[in-house]
Amino acid sequence: MHALIIYGGWEGHEPAQVAAVLKEQLAGHGFRVTMRKSLNALDNPVYLAKFDLIILEWTIGRTRNKWIANLCEVVREHGVGFAGLHGGAGDTFRSETEYQFMVGGQFVAHVGGILDYRVDIVDRTDPVTHGLANFNMHSEQYYMHVDPSNHVLAATTCESTGTRIPVAWKRAYGKGRVFYLSIGHVVADLDVHEALTILTRGVIWAAEGKALAAANTPVEQTHAGVPQ
Repeated sequence: MHALIIYGGWEGHEPAQVAAVLKEQLAGHGFRVTMRKSLNALDNPVYLAKFDLIILEWTIGRTRNKWIANLCEVVREHGVGFAGLHGGAGDTFRSETEYQFMVGGQFVAHVGGILDYRVDIVDRTDPVTHGLANFNMHSEQYYMHVDPSNHVLAATTCESTGTRIPVAWKRAYGKGRVFYLSIGHVVADLDVHEALTILTRGVIWAAEGKALAAANTPVEQTHAGVPQ
């Protein structure tokens, strides 16, 4: 399989370092990986449709309507998988609602700055989280507006509000699979075994959907809610 990683934007999220970890993980699972340090990579839908997976690691990007349309089209119509983490995908295009609909959520706050919080595995039967226990993080705890149709894999309780917030989810967008993880403020967050495992399994799951779409196999349906 062939993955495209587009990285850059705000350097506080260490996009190059995070992209390098993603490349290493995918290469270790037999992927060919193309790295592009420019949103211009979204300019040609024919080029994008050649990939099995697109990962966006670009916080607060400035875009063109054409780029958003191209990205959404190849996921929705061609079954290309889409995946990302933290602000690199969950705070990429703040004004682009179709992009946010595809992702299934949008960052809105991280009250409290860097803090200790627990991540609870919500779906222990899913291949992305199977065998993993609840785990602790010391980082930003993302508060997000999320689509209730997401298939939530892991969640946390927001320290400032007591609200249950998804941390990892997957969803269908047309023919494509979408995976998102809110962990990943800096590359050191991925030193946590459970976080890196969920990320690696999640992006591979998203990539595998293109072959199923080509075979006219229905994309896995999402289901609503964040179990308490």
